[in-house]
Amino acid sequence: QVQLVESGGGLVQAGDSLRLSCAASGLTFSRYHMGWFRQAPGKEREFVATISWSGGSTYYPDSVKGRFTISRDNAKSTVYLQMNSLKFEDTAVYYCAADGGQYRSLQVQAGQYEYWGQGTQVTVSF
Repeated sequence: QVQLVESGGGLVQAGDSLRLSCAASGLTFSRYHMGWFRQAPGKEREFVATISWSGGSTYYPDSVKGRFTISRDNAKSTVYLQMNSLKFEDTAVYYCAADGGQYRSLQVQAGQYEYWGQGTQVTVSF
């Protein structure tokens, strides 16, 4: 079965960096666009970043643009999220997700993603 396993979360101070990883199995990884979302307590799940199946296209919301970078290694079936200049408001559970619509545009709505990981907690302190 399909599994997405996130890792790399933790407790950091504002201004620090973290790199999240998401290892995929049970699917042909190179045929999936991949995305990262986050959810803070009491808030809806929020789009953070997405990358095309080839890695050639990426998209970010303004809230993380210039600070976060999504990348992928298809040989390792892994997608990454490099997070720099972390802010308190970046505190959330971070989820990776897989979108099987290989030939369509990158998606920002959570409902367009087929598979989800269990999440990894990122906590940013002042």
